[in-house]
Amino acid sequence: MRPDGRGGTDGGRDGAKPDAAVVRDALGVGIAVGLSGFAFGVTSAGSGLTLLQTCALSLLVFTGASQFALVGALAVGGNPFTAAAGAFFLGVRNAFYGLRLSQLLALPRAVRPFAAQWVIDETTAVTLAQPTRRAARLGFTVTGASLYVLWNLTTFLGALGAKALGDTDAWGLDAAGPAVFLALLAPMLKTATERAVAALAVLLGLGLLPVLPAGMPVLAAALAAPAVLYLAGRRASAARDDERDVPDPQDVRDVRGDDR
Repeated sequence: MRPDGRGGTDGGRDGAKPDAAVVRDALGVGIAVGLSGFAFGVTSAGSGLTLLQTCALSLLVFTGASQFALVGALAVGGNPFTAAAGAFFLGVRNAFYGLRLSQLLALPRAVRPFAAQWVIDETTAVTLAQPTRRAARLGFTVTGASLYVLWNLTTFLGALGAKALGDTDAWGLDAAGPAVFLALLAPMLKTATERAVAALAVLLGLGLLPVLPAGMPVLAAALAAPAVLYLAGRRASAARDDERDVPDPQDVRDVRGDDR
């Protein structure tokens, strides 16, 4: 069965994806994004957090955007409560991911609390890209496990050797996560409606970034989906009304015949 429940079967039949290909793609994402933990470790240490506090954030929070938002605000002298609030708002999106992934993965109840820790941008993108439930579960597990281990390892190393590593902004490691996420998302935008939602979300997110607190532009960008769907529905309804207003050619011929 496909992850979305619309046909297809697991285990090597039509529509299935080889396990090796799923593992390769998932490991690629896990390694590419996991390396950005170096940048987080250095940034966190520079913001004044201890090695233990830095590692605890990666172990327990495990969502890069929220972690960077928190330590970034602390680094410029922001209020800890304000910094935590911004990180929280950024993390809210993972709850929406979880609603979708719970249906696609259909994991046993005993496993769900542990799997919830791995519900982030990258695992969601890899999971949604799979054609079967088996592939979705494999992609989610491999991406989550590899990224969790590598992210925490590089966080530790980055915080431990912050001074020796120097300025990691010059490395560009913090851009790895967004770049991989966009690369996974782009092929999934197949319809005009999906592309319109993505474009509007980008405009909202970037446009509101200077005027809203940290985390809020991401939530505001989520409004792109209902807005575009509403407009698309209105357009479809108007098209149906126009079709009903056009007289049927057969009816026109019948009327002309009656006039004679």
